[in-house]
Amino acid sequence: MLGVVGERIIAACDGASKGNPGPAAWAWVIADDRGEPVRWEAGPLGTATNNVAELTALEQLLGAVDPDVALEVRMDSQYAMKAVTTWLPGWKRKGWKTAAGKPVANQELVVRIDTLLTGRSVDFRYVPAHQVDGDRLNDFADRAASHAAVVQEPAGSGLGSPLPPRAPDTVRKAAPRASGSGSSGGSSGGSSGGTSGGGAPRTLKAKYPGRCRCGRAYAAGEPITKNADGWGHPDCR
Repeated sequence: MLGVVGERIIAACDGASKGNPGPAAWAWVIADDRGEPVRWEAGPLGTATNNVAELTALEQLLGAVDPDVALEVRMDSQYAMKAVTTWLPGWKRKGWKTAAGKPVANQELVVRIDTLLTGRSVDFRYVPAHQVDGDRLNDFADRAASHAAVVQEPAGSGLGSPLPPRAPDTVRKAAPRASGSGSSGGSSGGSSGGTSGGGAPRTLKAKYPGRCRCGRAYAAGEPITKNADGWGHPDCR
């Protein structure tokens, strides 16, 4: 049964950009009546920002769902959600200008989403990203978007694609603990303070949450290191 729970479809969408801007992609997923992913799609965007990817994911989801069926959309992007709910009416009144009088960013995308939202029942629900025991649909969409951003190829249940892989940073974090002592015997970047010949960059704990170049977020207190284009996971350097 296609995600209809009490005559409502439950879905999630997400976008990813590896560098912001960088290789980007969008993804959405629809749940069955048990809350399990049953239909999904992801697509590449070439080089784009994270905000463009997030908005595109919402546009693609709205276009894929019957407008006569009520829809619950779960998102981890407060920007995309507020853009089409809180800020959009004011932008329209001001002739698509912000409160500061500047042109609205990503206006064409927002206009298309506004058209897709007209006359239909859509309930937006914010879900924090990358949480232990967090929202499963959001995690699925996040992984699908992240993978599509890396490989720059479309994927989805309609294409017979395998389920999106687990996030690389989640898989790698478990590996160093199994290696025993701090001398990793040829493993590159195993522990947070390891060196790689020329002296690895310093690893420290993040004071504030942020987003790595891989497209996934890191939390305050999580180990991070300086990458070529900002701070992020040590394994993503």
